[in-house]
Amino acid sequence: MASRAANFRVERRVLDELRLEELSPRKPSSDTRKSLVVHLKDSFRCSLSKLKHGLMSTLPVLYWFPKYSIWDYGMPDLISGISVGIMHLPQGMAYALLASLPPVFGLYTSLYPALVYFFFGTSRHISIGTFAVLSIMVGSVTERLAPDVNFRIMNGTNITSEIDLTSRDSYRVQVAAATTVLGGLIQVVLGLVKFGFVGTYLSEPLVRAYTTAAAAHAVVAQLKYIFGVSPTRFSGPLSLVYTLMDVCVLLPQTHLPTLAVSLVSMVFLIAAKELNSFLSQKLPVPIPVELITVVAATFLSNCVHLSDNYSIPVVGEIPSGLSPPQVPDVSIFGEVAGDAFAIALVAYAISISLGKTFALKHGYKVDSNQELVALGLSNAAGGFFQCYSVCASMSRSLIQETTGGKTQMAGVASAVIVLVTILKLGPLFQELPKAVLAAIVFVNLKGMFKQYADIVTLWRSNKIDLVLWLVTWVATLLFNLDLGLAASIAFALLTVIFRTQLPTYSVLGNVPGTELYVDIETHQRAKEVPGVTIFRSSATVYFANADLYLEALKEKSGLDISKMIIYKRRQEAKQRRRQRRAERRAKRQAKREAERSAAPVFSVEDEAERWRDACLDGDDTQGWAERQNGTVFVVPPNSQAPDGRCRWEYLKGGDPESHSLGWVSELQDGDTTTLGSSSEDTLSRDLERVSLGSLGKWTWDIHSIILDLSTANFIDTVAMKTIKNIFKDFSEIDVDIYMAGCQTSVVEQLELGGFFSETITKELLFVSVHDAVLHCLDHRGAASIPRYEPSWNMDADTKL
Repeated sequence: MASRAANFRVERRVLDELRLEELSPRKPSSDTRKSLVVHLKDSFRCSLSKLKHGLMSTLPVLYWFPKYSIWDYGMPDLISGISVGIMHLPQGMAYALLASLPPVFGLYTSLYPALVYFFFGTSRHISIGTFAVLSIMVGSVTERLAPDVNFRIMNGTNITSEIDLTSRDSYRVQVAAATTVLGGLIQVVLGLVKFGFVGTYLSEPLVRAYTTAAAAHAVVAQLKYIFGVSPTRFSGPLSLVYTLMDVCVLLPQTHLPTLAVSLVSMVFLIAAKELNSFLSQKLPVPIPVELITVVAATFLSNCVHLSDNYSIPVVGEIPSGLSPPQVPDVSIFGEVAGDAFAIALVAYAISISLGKTFALKHGYKVDSNQELVALGLSNAAGGFFQCYSVCASMSRSLIQETTGGKTQMAGVASAVIVLVTILKLGPLFQELPKAVLAAIVFVNLKGMFKQYADIVTLWRSNKIDLVLWLVTWVATLLFNLDLGLAASIAFALLTVIFRTQLPTYSVLGNVPGTELYVDIETHQRAKEVPGVTIFRSSATVYFANADLYLEALKEKSGLDISKMIIYKRRQEAKQRRRQRRAERRAKRQAKREAERSAAPVFSVEDEAERWRDACLDGDDTQGWAERQNGTVFVVPPNSQAPDGRCRWEYLKGGDPESHSLGWVSELQDGDTTTLGSSSEDTLSRDLERVSLGSLGKWTWDIHSIILDLSTANFIDTVAMKTIKNIFKDFSEIDVDIYMAGCQTSVVEQLELGGFFSETITKELLFVSVHDAVLHCLDHRGAASIPRYEPSWNMDADTKL
């Protein structure tokens, strides 16, 4: 059913800022903005309601747990928790390999942080635990600070090729724990100071490109387990390239049994996952493909003795029971500070994006600052139990939501599954081949590799976002995850600056029959208001684009204000010179009349003056005609010619129309310049020739310019000065300037900056473009067209 268009009619006075303040005065700033003292008083004021609110916002579990209904939420949370817990087991052990840690520490990481998040988190559907991207970032830190070469076994005075795996893994666990604790503390501090918006600087194209490049790092890191080779470990920029080249060199040494196990595992996982997707509508819960693969591979390895008979690397000893908490090595903090900050930022960005997605879908709110605190406490507490950095997992969170999870109780149920595995079932997985875990990582990264389709999508929708995607991907691949993230954020901020520095400038026209004004270049029926130019920038005006704003205004209005002002000033100067000459002629004329009444006396000086005035003004030829047969010699002010010879200037009598001036260069716009004149006079003459030759006859049909500032959300001192100059310069050529559409905050900034004065008043600032247009037409009219028509003066050629 088509909706009927509604019409409206409003009749009111044209409103400028002064009249608007009379109709609706602004409230005092003390009523709208609290002072610092008031803020401090409110912060330290204590009341029962404030204490309750603060306690519930700090511990969200106190808000929702008392209302928890076992009958409504108990069974869905239990089923969802078991499904997610089953996924935790293989993913925890597999992603621990990405972090270059023993697999059991991946199980620890799946246990403790999830329990902490239960008390402090506000999202009901995200699954906290291991994640591929963070595992890679932690792995880059552990391998950099604890490389294999530092743990080679000493045989007397010789260094063997064997590595002390126990010492290496122990120190790597310390490095990972220290990085995790420091990253968690950073997140807690940022959350307490309400810095949750920091995640907004990681745009979606940046995050998707970053995770795609991180997936490439994960694939390269797992190649050694897939092919059964031992490449050299590299760190720093281009380490991915060096590692890939080393793996390619070692391909002839591929361990075929390990490769066979990897390929079989990947084929089975891919087929089973596709079957899962095909039957997803019919199955109440997804088939635990990864757990089945781990159990089957472990059983087969125990039966065939893959490790002993075929030298296939296996997980090895998995201690049963929980390890006691340990204080992290604080001395490592200085070496991992940059990595910890990068990990904290990426973990929060991924978690908050997933949390807000599910919150929007299910109709509840996620507190970004509290999420930052919850994630930080999960990491900080987990670091004391030898866990490494965690965040929300995309795959597990989706399983938790699709299997019916309702609250954070699903996370507790999944943690219980992991706890039982650690206490009782851990030793059963000692014969699990590492190649199977690598295959699980490979297959789980399939979703991230699908993100390469973003290139086609962004090519069609937004080229700048595409450039950001590609720069992030390349930087992360080449510079590693920490430097790549820093370079990506820096480039993202540069794109924002680039967009504000080069906005779209447009001239607006009226949509017939409405008060709307749109870009005349993009709308067909929009018409310019006669005599009025409406100029708008798509971005706010500030120091970075103020000069560009002024240049665009000149271009769009078609007025070269600089040349026009120069010409006007020259014309005024010429007029003043003519007036002075007229006064001198009048005095000389009076003197000559007095002399004629006495005896006539011939004077060279008087004759030269009369000749000069005749040439300049062309109106005093009578006296010349009286002595047209005579010759007058004039000594030049500087008789030295350029070639060093002494020369004379002379005026030869004759027809005034065919007179010649010896050694006089030009006769230009009432000025006579000789070779002995100063360079400043010559420059003035040359500029005058350019003005007349290039500018010619000017006409323009603009009497008013309206600056539409509705897009500005702030204004700085540089922009104020630029707009002041616009008012000043255009007023010199009789073009009025008005402003329209300023937000209240911008008006207040203009007031504080001393923008308004006797010449620029609030009466020149209108509430809308239409108000400004009506004022212009009423004040100047559509037919009021200023016109400047400079007269043409031809250069007088002279010769000896």
